[in-house]
Amino acid sequence: MKPVQTTTLNMKRTLALMAVVAATFTSCLKINIDDSVTNNGGAVGTGTLEERIIATKIITGIIDEVVELPKAKYILKGYVYVNNRATIRFAAGSVIVSDTIQKGALIVERNSRLYAEGTAAEPIVFTSGKPAGQRKPGDWGGIVLLGSAPTNRSTTPIIEGGINSEYGGSLAADNSGVLKYVRIEFAGIAADPNSEINGLTCGGVGNGTIIENVQVSYGNDDAFEFFGGTVNCKNIIAYATADDDFDFDFGYTGRLQFGISLRDPLFVDPGDAGNGIECDNDGSGTVAAPRTKPELSNFTFCGPNNAAGTLANHNFNTRWRRSTHFLLNNSILIGYQKGGFQLESDSTAQAYIDGRSRFRHNLVHAVVEPYKSGSALITVAAMQTKAEGADSCKTYTDYTAIQLENPLSLSTPNFTPKAGSPALNGASFFGMNAFFSRVTYIGAVGGATNWVSGWTSFTPQTNVY
Repeated sequence: MKPVQTTTLNMKRTLALMAVVAATFTSCLKINIDDSVTNNGGAVGTGTLEERIIATKIITGIIDEVVELPKAKYILKGYVYVNNRATIRFAAGSVIVSDTIQKGALIVERNSRLYAEGTAAEPIVFTSGKPAGQRKPGDWGGIVLLGSAPTNRSTTPIIEGGINSEYGGSLAADNSGVLKYVRIEFAGIAADPNSEINGLTCGGVGNGTIIENVQVSYGNDDAFEFFGGTVNCKNIIAYATADDDFDFDFGYTGRLQFGISLRDPLFVDPGDAGNGIECDNDGSGTVAAPRTKPELSNFTFCGPNNAAGTLANHNFNTRWRRSTHFLLNNSILIGYQKGGFQLESDSTAQAYIDGRSRFRHNLVHAVVEPYKSGSALITVAAMQTKAEGADSCKTYTDYTAIQLENPLSLSTPNFTPKAGSPALNGASFFGMNAFFSRVTYIGAVGGATNWVSGWTSFTPQTNVY
């Protein structure tokens, strides 16, 4: 989705300010782990902001000072803004659920930071406040990080989703905090038509930020969206997203390694098209600098593979369009309905033809059209010849020939290559940045340790918090 270019604060921001006042009247309440309300006996509005949140377990309004929260279950109430160089820190094992009436979103503005550092044994979970079995996509907003790293906009952009906060700047190494071992579930409020909050939105986030081991599940819009910025990520999972799993725009130039996309055949955005990757330089296809160029390696993309009941809006594995550049290496593409490796504009195609964009050492499968061209500059046959020749890719008519353990299961997926799989070797990192870990295998998983195990959940509807 594309952000609105306006600097006018709307009602969402006004309501957030009003919520600060409302918070003082709730500070005498204690929210127990079962969400029942009891009188805590304290004076209204006493204590620091941190002390009031710890006492009430309610996070609302504006966080404008340092707040460090112990392991607990907290309620996120309404749009919460972290600003004024503030930080909010959650302890490992914390659960943050959205209020079911005033749907929450956590917005970390420029010069402020979020520290959500879970562990494999104790991940931090942001999820719906509804009981198990009743949660659904769009139950709350999501997490929005806004930094001061470069974009390709000529004026300071405003993030989408009815938030109306600015992002971007000139600090490539800007730091918006740390997300490690974090799950984000059932997010995606539609604040305005075509302007939803994603599971994790990064606007101008710099490479001083750490994002590792993050799973976004059943989001009502994109799982991960990057508007400009330079932030790098490792070990990220998009599970059962409605729209796009990984969306890049407005001059994003970061790097991502070890990523998984797993689509639910029966869930997709009814008004849009669900892709594994959607990537644009901008909404108009200009050549504004910096040119959007995500660099990705060791991804495993798993589409619906024409399973029974697959909805019509499941779309392409990779949708490179609108003058973007890209690098996608050492990855597995299987099961997407309408295309695998796809180029959608002349400018995008030209960058691939002349080598500014790269698609190398990949294993490629799709239900139809493993290679798809939307440009007169290159034919499908020429794409496949280049991919299978100089770029050392392999094409498959049956995804099972790639020999992954159980990649399409929604409840018990296993992305590990079997013995004899072509994914066990063949990766190459020639000419790639030192950020990328040098592994021998193709795809997201292949080493002795399966990084997906332990902290993830592929049945989030049944979890009891």
